[in-house]
Amino acid sequence: MSIFAKKMGIDLGTTSTLVFLPGKGIVLNEPSVVAVSEQDNKILAVGLEAKNMIGKTPDNIIAYRPMKDGVIADYRVTEAMLRYFIDKTLGKWNLFKPEVMISVPAGVTSTERRAVVEAAIKAGAKNAYVVKEPILAAIGAGIPIYEAMGHMVVDIGGGTTDVAVISLGGIVASTSVKCAGNRIDYAIADYVKKTFNLAVGDQTAENIKINIGSAVPLEEELSMLVKGRDFLSGLPRSTEIKTNEIVKAIGKELREMIKAIKDVLQETPPELAADIIDQGIIMTGGSSQLRNLPELVFRRTGVKAILADDPLYCVAKGTGIALEHLDTYKRSIIAKR
Repeated sequence: MSIFAKKMGIDLGTTSTLVFLPGKGIVLNEPSVVAVSEQDNKILAVGLEAKNMIGKTPDNIIAYRPMKDGVIADYRVTEAMLRYFIDKTLGKWNLFKPEVMISVPAGVTSTERRAVVEAAIKAGAKNAYVVKEPILAAIGAGIPIYEAMGHMVVDIGGGTTDVAVISLGGIVASTSVKCAGNRIDYAIADYVKKTFNLAVGDQTAENIKINIGSAVPLEEELSMLVKGRDFLSGLPRSTEIKTNEIVKAIGKELREMIKAIKDVLQETPPELAADIIDQGIIMTGGSSQLRNLPELVFRRTGVKAILADDPLYCVAKGTGIALEHLDTYKRSIIAKR
């Protein structure tokens, strides 16, 4: 391996993509969005630029997410997106192809995994490795995954919730459900539509979630002024929404996530279950930052839940650490070419 071989870790998510360079940390965090012109199918913008276009484009421009539920839905666009992120990180004139490590949800099929590897190689990677998200999240959260000790990681992103019990560097029990941050946003938009006759976009729904959302009802509610379009009159209008309404609105989605956690706990061997009671459940991923989500997990499972430091960056950090110590992590890495 030449001294110039660059390494980079990519947390390829449904909603956002993070790039990690060993020694530098996280150098890029942009939405996984691509804007395409409808006539000639040309890619106009990627990342932040493209996200700002969502819901605001003329008919002939479509802004969409090539990753659906954590896996590649549109191969060509994903490849273009990866190339953009690689070029942006290393500079257009970089001659050396990087070694890339990419995260995939725990539930992906081998075909989906191969698609990720191929897209990365086509986008300019020398080698591509893919590792399952919960393992990377655990490494990034600082969990010693090689001990003979059970650790449970719940990684809640935009498209998927990955739950896994890890011991001796491997996944003992896991599940992946397609219910996470995005589904919460839709539920909020839907609630606002049904309750207030108000149409709000994805961005607004996400803002409501971040500003006043909670997983359990609050004594002292937060409130927020929401602006949108009135369904009846068709005119812009604003209304006030409070936290506990949101709690009710996203109940179904939260139940689905809790069920995933319970399912994995139920298939965990008793020795490891004992470890998990001692260690607690580690929560990572952007959507695990929903107010009081660890509290809800504790109430429903009886196991204490702890939010990791920088939950949004755990997977990306994990890719970086695993890249630096490829030999150590060889066993959990699914190889290249």
